[in-house]
Amino acid sequence: MRIDLNADVGESFGAYKLGHDEALIPLITSANVACGFHAGDPTVMRTTVALAREYRVAVGAHPGFPDLVGFGRRDINASPREVEDAVAYQIGALAGIAAAEGAQLQHVKAHGALYNMAVRNRSLADAIARATAAIDRTLVLLGLPGSELIEAGRRAGLRTASEGFADRAYQPDGTLVPRTQAGAVIDDAETVVDRAVMMAREHAVIAIDGSRVTIDVETICVHGDTPGAAALATRIRQALASANIDVRPLG
Repeated sequence: MRIDLNADVGESFGAYKLGHDEALIPLITSANVACGFHAGDPTVMRTTVALAREYRVAVGAHPGFPDLVGFGRRDINASPREVEDAVAYQIGALAGIAAAEGAQLQHVKAHGALYNMAVRNRSLADAIARATAAIDRTLVLLGLPGSELIEAGRRAGLRTASEGFADRAYQPDGTLVPRTQAGAVIDDAETVVDRAVMMAREHAVIAIDGSRVTIDVETICVHGDTPGAAALATRIRQALASANIDVRPLG
């Protein structure tokens, strides 16, 4: 049994430092690097890619809406063509920086509001998949199990990977509880660790109403901006190892 452990990283920009990348990246197997729209800048991107390469962590693009103020977590009424162009721009930028560091991209994972909107919106999901395929058809597209993102990736001929979130609450239909609702983010470390093991071993999660939801995931996300993210990732790795679950990158 195996699982990938990913994290959203490279989210500092300019004089602003966010996240715990130096401590977190050695503990994960896939890094979702912000591409300058919702967070990150060219220097942070290159530093993050170099750090991932040092620890043999796979690198992926983490494109989002152009929304530094809202950290990419606000819905933006962009057309599918605008989304396609913005995603292609961000993937291309990170691919170039990765090449400069002697690395190549493994995957693409949309960020925040863009990700959540594309879970249900076929047009936006197809735009993300088209942009990904246009840059590199070997890239893996991440999305919620059974979402429009996963279906769009398959339609575009891409390999896809279904993703779970151990620190986020789920609705009975398998989608995430919006961050605007109470209880959307789970901050109890023991609960998060137990949910990560359950996702990997039992392909299930307990929804916010107490029901058991089947989610067949290949990768689990640890949010890089969560306080104590590195300590949490350490506990998750230890728990997965104790459950005889091998942690390896998607590739």
